[in-house]
Amino acid sequence: MMMTMKQQYLTFTLSFLLLFFLHCSITLAQAPALAPAPPGPTNVTKILEKAGQFTLFIRLMKSTQVANQLLGQLNDSNNGITIFAPTDNAFSSLKSGTLNGLSDEQKAALVQFHIVPTYLSTSQFQTVSNPLRTQAGDSGDGKFPLNVTTSGNTVNITTGLTNTSVSGTIYTDGQLAIYQVDKVLQPLQIFDPRPPAPAPAPAKSKKKKAAPVADSPDTPADNSKAMPVMSLTMQNVILFGVSAIVMALSL
Repeated sequence: MMMTMKQQYLTFTLSFLLLFFLHCSITLAQAPALAPAPPGPTNVTKILEKAGQFTLFIRLMKSTQVANQLLGQLNDSNNGITIFAPTDNAFSSLKSGTLNGLSDEQKAALVQFHIVPTYLSTSQFQTVSNPLRTQAGDSGDGKFPLNVTTSGNTVNITTGLTNTSVSGTIYTDGQLAIYQVDKVLQPLQIFDPRPPAPAPAPAKSKKKKAAPVADSPDTPADNSKAMPVMSLTMQNVILFGVSAIVMALSL
């Protein structure tokens, strides 16, 4: 009798535990799935590294701290960005020593000249207003003007020194667009700076004519003009005297 009660108690306990675990399993199975982790921050240099052939541009972006600026811009705001990324071959076509001859400030401006602080899809290039303002700053004539035109499906870019076209789309997500270019975009401000305008010449002051100085009564008169008249009179007197003597002797 005691064994039967123990068996019944054990059976009840096992049944209760089995039902409890079964209930927990069903509850966990019905729980909603966890939301996926948010995507990592958009990293321009990683995108370019994955694309390949942009080693020199990546190096410039990192050494000038522009890469960090872009990381902050893309992940701390909703502002879009468009980047024209020159290939390694584009940098190789520059004259030897071109980059080494630039100051750190000029290198930063060169990188920023390839960045437009607005997202531009390929279709939007047809309606943009020129010149485009880049992150390098002033787009005025002789500074950092960047002009974009389209011809069919071709997007042409000119800086005043460089003429090239977009040769491919590397990345686009509605906020960031990266396009490949096969030439380094050279801004006038860095590679062909205009000399500063000369300062205007000072106005010439008109000199006043000196008033004629009146002769002082104590100043001796200039007798140089009277001398020839007196000499002529003396000659006439002498000539008259000689003539009179000759006539007297002839009588």
